[in-house]
Amino acid sequence: MYHTPALSPNSVKEKRMKNKNFRVFSCLLLIAAILFIFTGCRGRQGDTSLEKIKPKIDIKVRSFPLKNVRLLDGPFKDAMDRNRQYLYELDSDRLLHNFRVNAGLPSSAEPLGGWEEPDCELRGHFVGHFLTACALMHSAAGDEVLKRKAELIVSELGKCQKALGESGYLSAYPEEFIDRVVEGKRVWAPWYTLHKIFAGLLDTYIHCGNKEALEIVGKMTAWAKMRTDRLDDDQMQRMLRVEFGGMNDILANLYAVTGNPDHLALANRFDHKAFFEPLADHRDELKGLHVNTQIPKVIGAAREYELTGENYYFEIAAYFWDEVVNARTYCTGGTSNYEGWGSDPYQLAGQLSNASHETCCTYNMLKLTRHLFSWNPNPIYADYYERALFNGILPTLDPETAMTMYYVPMESGWYKTFGTPFHSFWCCTGTGIENHAKYGDSIYFHDNKGLFVNLFISSELNWPEKGVILRQETRFPEEEGTTLTIHAKKKIRFDLRLRVPYWATRGVTVKVNGQKQDVSATPASYLTLSRKWTDGDTVTVEMPMSLHLWKMPDDSTVAAIFYGPIALAGELETEALPRDKVYGQYHASGTPAPAPILVTEEDDLNAWIHSIKGSPLTFRTVNAGRPKDVTLVPFYKLFNKRYAIHWRLFNEKEWQDYEAKRKAHAVEEARKQKMLQEQTVDAVEIGIRRSEQEHNLESEKSATGRHRGKRWRHATNGGWFGYDLKVLPDQPMILMCTYWGSDLGRMFDILIDGKKIATQVVNVNFPGDFFDMTYQIPAELTSGREKVTVKFQAHSGKTAGGVFGCVMLKEKK
Repeated sequence: MYHTPALSPNSVKEKRMKNKNFRVFSCLLLIAAILFIFTGCRGRQGDTSLEKIKPKIDIKVRSFPLKNVRLLDGPFKDAMDRNRQYLYELDSDRLLHNFRVNAGLPSSAEPLGGWEEPDCELRGHFVGHFLTACALMHSAAGDEVLKRKAELIVSELGKCQKALGESGYLSAYPEEFIDRVVEGKRVWAPWYTLHKIFAGLLDTYIHCGNKEALEIVGKMTAWAKMRTDRLDDDQMQRMLRVEFGGMNDILANLYAVTGNPDHLALANRFDHKAFFEPLADHRDELKGLHVNTQIPKVIGAAREYELTGENYYFEIAAYFWDEVVNARTYCTGGTSNYEGWGSDPYQLAGQLSNASHETCCTYNMLKLTRHLFSWNPNPIYADYYERALFNGILPTLDPETAMTMYYVPMESGWYKTFGTPFHSFWCCTGTGIENHAKYGDSIYFHDNKGLFVNLFISSELNWPEKGVILRQETRFPEEEGTTLTIHAKKKIRFDLRLRVPYWATRGVTVKVNGQKQDVSATPASYLTLSRKWTDGDTVTVEMPMSLHLWKMPDDSTVAAIFYGPIALAGELETEALPRDKVYGQYHASGTPAPAPILVTEEDDLNAWIHSIKGSPLTFRTVNAGRPKDVTLVPFYKLFNKRYAIHWRLFNEKEWQDYEAKRKAHAVEEARKQKMLQEQTVDAVEIGIRRSEQEHNLESEKSATGRHRGKRWRHATNGGWFGYDLKVLPDQPMILMCTYWGSDLGRMFDILIDGKKIATQVVNVNFPGDFFDMTYQIPAELTSGREKVTVKFQAHSGKTAGGVFGCVMLKEKK
C-alpha cells in the first residue's frame, strides 16, 4: 500500500550568589558547547544541534543521537565489538598510501589489496567508509582510540589536499578520472568514490567535532562546484549515467551544516532526472537497473525533501520505497540479484541465486527507511527495519574474522563467503564496517509526547532533555519479549509507545511494576502507555512468537520459514569448505547442494515443524522432507555450512506432479544432448586451457571464471576474444552460444572471419537461468572452408559475454 505522511553589591551573600549563578551559567555554556561539538546532525543519527538549516517539513519523530544509546550484552553488541577490533587492526599509513602517492608525497607503506590496490580505479573509497565507521564508533561506544585514529587520517588528508594545489581537489586517484567521466570515456565511478570521502569527512566533523574535516570537505565542495559549473544541464545529466553514489545526499547534508546555498544548489545538480522523473510519476521502470547505483540517489531525494519541502522529492522517495520493499525484496529484507533488478515487480521466485541480496543495498534501504519513518511513524517501516537488520545485516559478519559479506545467497544449497582483512575492501566491506558500528541508531525515537521503542535490542537510552535513562534488558529473539526500566530524577509524564510487530499474532501482555495492564493491540501497531513515570518503574512485555511462512509473491510453492521476525535457515550437508572458497570470494562458487523439498498436507506449521528442546530457536521438520528432514536455525547464527532459506512446499499431489515434470524435463534434456551430439561439428570448452589452446584462443581485455559449475569467458570495454572452429565446407552452419540470463548490460558483436553476423544484448534475458542463442552463418562464409574464426567483440564501454558455451552445428536435415 502506498502511504502518505500523516506526515527550546551590597553584601557578601549577594556576591556569593552572583558568583554561584555565574558558575552555573558557565557550566551550562560549557555543556552546550560540548554538545554542539560532539553530537551529530544528520537524519541518520538524529541529533540536529549542528544544523544551521532546519527541515522545511514537519518531522514527526526523531531518533536519538547515537551517543545517547549504548548497547548492552547481546548479539548486536558482540557484532559491534568484533567490528571494532577490526577497525583497530587497520593501519593508518596503509589506508593513506594511495592518497599520498597521488599527491606526490612520500609513502613507504605496503599498499592494501582488492579495491584499494594502487591500480584500482575505486581506490580511496574505503578510507571514507573507515572515517565514518570510526566516527560512528566514537558516538556509539565512546571510543577515543578510534576518534584519534580518524583525526590523524583527516590531518594527513589535509596535507594531501594542500599538496594537490589550491583547487581543493582530494582523492586517491588523479583528477583526470573526472575528465574521463565528463567526456563519456570508460572509468569506474569516480564520483562514487568521492562521495565516500565527502561522507567520511563530514561524519568526522559531526561525531568527533573535528573542524579540520569540515574545512577539507568545504574545499572539496568548492572544487566540485567549479568542475560542474563548466557543464550545462545536458552534459551534467550524461555524466550522471555513471554511478555517483549519494552525492546529492552528502551535499544536502553539508548544506544543512553550513547554511551555504551553493551546497544545496550543487546537490540539486546531482539529481538524476532520467531516474527520478518516472518515480515522481509513480512509474516502476526499475527492471534492468543496477540496484545500488539507484538507492543512494533516492536517499538524497529524501534529504532534499526535508530541506526544501518540495513534494517532488517526497513522491520519489515514498514510491521507490514501496516498489522496492513490497515488490522486489527477499524475506531477509535484501534486494538485487547479480546487483540488478532482473524482473518485473512481484516476480521474485526466479531471482534466487548465489549472488543475490547485495549487502550494500540493505545498508542503503535501512537509511532510506529511517527518513520515511521520521516523516510518518508507521510501524510498517519499523517492521521492515527489524526484518532487514536481523536477517540481512546481523548474519553478514563472520564471527571468526569480523569480515563482511558482499552477496547473501538466496538460492538453496550455497554458503556464506566473506572478504579478507587486507585484500578485499569491496563496497560491502565499506558499508559493512558502518553497519556494525551503528546498531543503536534506530532502537528508539521520540516526539513531543513521548518515546517510541522500535527494536527489542538490549540497550540503554540516555534522554537528557527529560532527565530519563531507559534501560532495555532482553535476550530477544531467544526471549519472546523485553523488560524496560525507567530511571528518572523526578516523576515525569510521557507516552511510552511499544511497537507491536506484524508477527505478534498471539497477543501481547504488558505489566507495569508487575501489574498486568488492561491493554490490547493488533499486529503492526503501537501500544501506548501514558502515565507519570517514577524512578525504578519497570515495564515487562511478552510477545509470543510463532512459526509462519514468507511466500514468494509470484509462486506460493516457494516460501521461507520464519519464527517471529527471524528467518530460519536449513542446515544442509556440507563438505569441508576450504578457506579460499569462503574468504576472498564475492560469492559461493561451484554447484549448489540439493535441498529437501517439503511435502505436507498440514497448514499448521506446528504439526510438522517441532522445536528442539534445550536448543533455543532450533527446529526440525517431521516427516516432511523429501528425501529427508532438515534442522532449522536462525540465519544470523549459521556459518560455515551450506543452507537453504527458500523451500519448495507441496502437498502430496503437487509433489507427484512436480516429480513427473522433473523426470520429463530430464528426458527432454537427454534428447536435446543427443541431438546436439549428432549435429555438433566442433565445440570449445570455455575456460579450459587445453581446449582453448586447441582452438587458437586470441583475446584482448579478456578474463575467465566459473559460475554455477560452468566456466565463462568475457571481454570488457571494447575488448574481444576469438576461437578457430571447424566447419563443413559444403553444408549450412549454425553457431550456438550459451549465456547467463541474469547478466546485465552486455552488448557485443559476433563476427565470422571479421564479418559481423549478429549483435547480441544480454540484459536479464532469462533471470536465474542459462540460455542458448543460435546464429545462422551465411553460406558464403563457410563454403569451401574447413575452419573459421569466431570473434566476440565488445562495444565501447560494454562487455562481451560471458560466453559459457560455443558450439558449431550443422543444420538438421
